[in-house]
Amino acid sequence: MSHPSVFRDRKNELESLEFQMGVEAGRLAVTLDVLTDALVLVGQHGVYCQSARQPGKPKMDVQMISLGILQAKELIASVLEELRGKQKG
Repeated sequence: MSHPSVFRDRKNELESLEFQMGVEAGRLAVTLDVLTDALVLVGQHGVYCQSARQPGKPKMDVQMISLGILQAKELIASVLEELRGKQKG
């Protein structure tokens, strides 16, 4: 399955953040944005896919996807902090 390239779809955002933060940090910052967008979509989906066992909560697969995205964001944010620390020091 072919998918659109992030380098084409988010060209302006990538160029801007790569210029401001450097290539590596800029790409990580855009990655955080992509994951945030995915998290919003998963959250919206979770509203419609409610768990039968846990009323008011999304189905377990939606919960696991949300957790995975949140953890990925946490890891990326920690790498960005490490890069900032190396630039200052």
